Amino acid sequence: MVISFILAGKDTTSSALTWFFYLITLHPNIQTLILEESFDLTGENLSTNIYQNLKEMKLLEAALMESMRLYPPVSWDSKHAVSSDVLPDGTLVGKGDRVTFFPYGMGRMEKLWGKNWSEFDPYRWLTVSEDKKKELAWVSPYKFSVFQAGPRICLGKEMAMIQMKYVAVSVLRQFELRRTTDEIPTFIPMMTSQMSGGFNVLLNKRY
Repeated sequence: MVISFILAGKDTTSSALTWFFYLITLHPNIQTLILEESFDLTGENLSTNIYQNLKEMKLLEAALMESMRLYPPVSWDSKHAVSSDVLPDGTLVGKGDRVTFFPYGMGRMEKLWGKNWSEFDPYRWLTVSEDKKKELAWVSPYKFSVFQAGPRICLGKEMAMIQMKYVAVSVLRQFELRRTTDEIPTFIPMMTSQMSGGFNVLLNKRY
């Protein structure tokens, strides 16, 4: 299980962060709001009560989830049926059959995400209480299947989110990111998805 955490999490988190940083450069207003959330929670010292503060960074988590909706680290996956079954829509799945699902396609379906499915909108993942406190909205893992669902749900989901939050906020607090080109990068759906040519970016020190 520990080996799975390490191997499964290394490439997937780096893939997710690559596309996250790309989308953040397209939406500087979201970048500013993430920074404000970070400083409101921690002040200048990120290391103070870091685990709890990272968990409280709801907008950052929503932005990461929205990034993975559009550019999932694993764009497709398959399962094999141990025994025969029938899917909710009546489709028969025989014993030994391979069933493939496609998070990349599912994240771009108007039926699931509405007419604005193509927009990077972290607020689709948030609810705001009467006291203006942000909370993550519950989204079915069968709709957002990046971390899989049911008995096979990702064991390292929380660890991966904490890792990505820490890296993301550490980079954004120190540097302003600027793309070196306006060309739209190509999504490569390998075992772990990649960005063709990587993400070429200029880093400007903030302070």
